[in-house]
Amino acid sequence: MTDDEKIRSAVRETYGKVALSNAPLCGCKPQSCCGSPQEVTAKDISLVLGYSAEQLAAVPDGANMGLGCGNPQAIAALKPGETVLDLGSGGGFDCFLAAKSVGEKGLVIGVDMTPEMLAKARANAKKAGFANVDFRLGELENLPVADSFVDVIISNCVINLSPAKQRVFDEAFRVLKPGGRLAVSDVVATADLPDSVKTDLALHAGCIAGASSIKELDAMLRKAGFTGIQIQPKDQSREFIKEWAPGRGVEDFVASAAIEAVKP
Repeated sequence: MTDDEKIRSAVRETYGKVALSNAPLCGCKPQSCCGSPQEVTAKDISLVLGYSAEQLAAVPDGANMGLGCGNPQAIAALKPGETVLDLGSGGGFDCFLAAKSVGEKGLVIGVDMTPEMLAKARANAKKAGFANVDFRLGELENLPVADSFVDVIISNCVINLSPAKQRVFDEAFRVLKPGGRLAVSDVVATADLPDSVKTDLALHAGCIAGASSIKELDAMLRKAGFTGIQIQPKDQSREFIKEWAPGRGVEDFVASAAIEAVKP
């Protein structure tokens, strides 16, 4: 396999196992990687990431898996009737929150490349009676969505997992309507990653090794055609990021950021 194929395979395998496991999770890593597995729950993690208790209570059990590095809902400013696309929708957590914001006349599409995650999300939607959510199997580099179809794209700590980020942003631009907006939480590299991190497949799947710098992300977004680009790192995120790979010092190299852009 090529290096890109190895990364995709590692990511797909990791999150397939996560979807099938009922164990609590920590950030982008299984809870076993964290310091206090008996004390930290997915709810605790999501509160740290910026979700409210009301939001956590509004989604079906099992949808919140403790994954992510921020809260894209906080910057998306979703409106009733809008069509929303979630890149890397996982168990459906952000999709269900978005579905409540856009209402019955709106639509939320979740795309994920992991069949196990897709099955979990669809089961959660059926269990909770969400009729305005559509989960689709696909890769971010080749979105199963029509041109100029969605108003808003959200994503939570997933784009970093792609080895072809320019293609992801090109596809995001394609499916957005003119005037559509990108509202993403993701990790960014704040310093050059050591080779020992860059080549570690586990750290790729753990949302660390694939982080791009703010300068690189800005250039990719501009090349795709986006304007109004804002990338705001959050230094306080290093406190929970260090738990993703204890003892590796990864918090010195990456941080969570809010990424916003507009399709003219």
